[in-house]
Amino acid sequence: MKAIRVHRWGGPEVLQLEEVPAPTPGPGQVVVRVEAAGINFIDVYQRTGHYETPLPFTPGQEAAGTVTAVGPGVTAPRVGDRVAYTGVLGAYAEYAVVPADRVVALPDAVSAEQGAAAMLQGMTAHYLATSTYPLKPGDACLVHAAAGGVGLLLCQIAKARGARVIGTASTREKAALARAAGADDVILYTEQDFEVEVKRLAGAGLQVVYDSVGKTTFEKGLNCLQPRGMMVLFGQSSGAVGPFDPQVLNQKGSLYLTRPTVANYIATRAELLARAADVLAWVHHGKLKLRIAHTFPLAEAAEAHRQLEGRKTTGKVLLIPSR
Repeated sequence: MKAIRVHRWGGPEVLQLEEVPAPTPGPGQVVVRVEAAGINFIDVYQRTGHYETPLPFTPGQEAAGTVTAVGPGVTAPRVGDRVAYTGVLGAYAEYAVVPADRVVALPDAVSAEQGAAAMLQGMTAHYLATSTYPLKPGDACLVHAAAGGVGLLLCQIAKARGARVIGTASTREKAALARAAGADDVILYTEQDFEVEVKRLAGAGLQVVYDSVGKTTFEKGLNCLQPRGMMVLFGQSSGAVGPFDPQVLNQKGSLYLTRPTVANYIATRAELLARAADVLAWVHHGKLKLRIAHTFPLAEAAEAHRQLEGRKTTGKVLLIPSR
């Protein structure tokens, strides 16, 4: 089968298309024919070595497709079932082997592309808005990269929960997408100082900042919070935040800081099923609208990474192995 392999850490050029043996399932595992695989910034962090992953490896943390084989002891899912998953390495391939307890059933009305687009980013937006800081009517939040994969979904969920949503974006086109997703105000950070604009828009400060950017936005984001507000740092697309003195949190109003990851919010089978059920039902019923604007064949995985890192994408980026 064809798969993307990484033999050394580096730029997008290290993503190499190769022929590798097709996987066979072990006890408790299933093989999924990958119909769509999601591309996420965690894939970039692993490719560059920022998140050290043993070499060589096949990237990709989420996919959707059809079960083609099951290992000993697996009673569900069955061969032929349509499933999606996240949190298991190896999705940039025609087939992937996955623990059976990490897959969820796809509703008939949800396509494989929608399933792959909804898993990691959809459940990330879900836990951010419902668990890390449970938004409620009257809250005001800042969503960085509001036209990105998580950002567009987070804006929708936040608005549905009654929050005032302020987003940031780099272009007017991206700002329009964020507004369509529910953002009440969008700050063009390439032209405006987002800290100044947030203080103008929400003078009393925000209850929460959702920051997937990191290095270039972290300090100013803290300044946007009201006393006892929460900084939710869930990514670092601009680089890692450097060391800082926790006393700063006291000086700025006894702030809260958390660095969550989706893995810790779907650690149990029950949590995984509950979040996936919400997200997939919202997609099915049109309450959560996915934007799948960029799809690539496996052979163009490197170009997909270049576009993602170059801020040339909006919404979800997918690999389609059959192309």
